Amino acid sequence: MKKFRSVQDYAVIIFCAVFLALSYHILVYPNEFAPSGLPGVATMIQHMTGFSVGYMVFFVNIPLLLIVHRFVNAEYVIHTTVFAVFFSGALILFDYIDLSAIAYDTQHSMILGPAAGGVISGFCYGMVMRRNGCTGGSDLVAAWINHYRPEMNLLWVLFGFNALVASVSFFVYDFQFEPVILCLMYCFLSSKVSDMMLKGFKEAVKFEIITEEPVAMKKAIMETLHHGVTEISAVGGFTNKNKTLLICLVNKRQVVEFQKLLEKFPGCFAYMSTVKETMGNFNKVK
Repeated sequence: MKKFRSVQDYAVIIFCAVFLALSYHILVYPNEFAPSGLPGVATMIQHMTGFSVGYMVFFVNIPLLLIVHRFVNAEYVIHTTVFAVFFSGALILFDYIDLSAIAYDTQHSMILGPAAGGVISGFCYGMVMRRNGCTGGSDLVAAWINHYRPEMNLLWVLFGFNALVASVSFFVYDFQFEPVILCLMYCFLSSKVSDMMLKGFKEAVKFEIITEEPVAMKKAIMETLHHGVTEISAVGGFTNKNKTLLICLVNKRQVVEFQKLLEKFPGCFAYMSTVKETMGNFNKVK
């Protein structure tokens, strides 16, 4: 099982590397704007000089990996190296393939191409991060900075770097504001989608209930909603009476059903909160 998971991880990382490289050729290059991070800098250099982004990404990522390999675990370095090699290789390979038939430019819509590129970037970034790797570039720079300056807020560092890329693109792409806007939109969508991928899709709702009828309420919850309940002893602050705190996670679609169940116990007090990700055993009670 461990070997299968490892093979699966590498397959996903390689797929994401090739998919992201393809998106550059059909969504980024035809629309003449710079994406986020170091690839954005490389894209602007390619626009001005014609030197391939694939070679630049490779020549930048490998030294960065050699620098940060002492600060992070071996699996992270290996996974990131695999992504960097296949991403660079795919970018170079696609340079020699005519993809004009499927390339999408902004002549039909100013934002759809870059928007799709940002979504793909976020998806690939999130999938690689969930497998203990990264897409290289600015993430490796952030790891290096974090080692020497752990007190720094890296979100602001990355934001500042991407803002600089967007600002410079104004001068690179013939003093136009459109590339700046497209770069910012690409960064925003990539960040939001990757954040969603990292937090996962297993959202749930957590109820915490203070009750004097724990036995009846536990039975009702498990029989009605088919989820387990955790019981914690508690003491009321005003009355100093012994009470019970029940904790239960349910699916989002079961919130209304849970609220109806609580109405059957008018003496209880409950509050709910959103859980972004559930891990471990979240199976229903049979």
